Amino acid sequence: MSLPFPTPDDDPRYTKRGALYVPAGEGPSIWAAGDVYTIKATATQTGGLLGFIDASVPPGGGPDAHVHNDQDETFYLLSGELEFLDGDHAFTAHAGDFVHVPRGTRHRFKNKGVHTVKMIFLFTPGGPDEGFIDLFPKAVPGELPGPPTEEQIQRMMGMGTRTNTDILP
Repeated sequence: MSLPFPTPDDDPRYTKRGALYVPAGEGPSIWAAGDVYTIKATATQTGGLLGFIDASVPPGGGPDAHVHNDQDETFYLLSGELEFLDGDHAFTAHAGDFVHVPRGTRHRFKNKGVHTVKMIFLFTPGGPDEGFIDLFPKAVPGELPGPPTEEQIQRMMGMGTRTNTDILP
């Protein structure tokens, strides 16, 4: 049911555009921490508010424990299960579960199962999302990421400095 409100022709709220639309299958995809991340929205695209990432985490995948000092990180599992570390406590999150990690909290996730896990996660405010694009290799369709090279490890350490993230295995 629509209410009979008049539509003013001179009100810019009716005509202003600015939505960020990223169709399925689009956005830069990179290999990081043994995973495939497709960046759907960057800090630059959202005015710094957030970075949004679609992730595929293969068996054994996931980053080392780390702390984001300037961002909160939030996860939503679409399929599968991941072991999360929260400070010094580990727990298993399943499809449909939501995990919010406040800045300054040591965390990591690991796929200890046999199937690839699908999840989305975001940084608030954004920032590390753009570091991923700049520092990690582009994902190659049809291939799995190999183990990180020495150069990639050095790049990860550089990303930590750039985004004020501490690696705390």
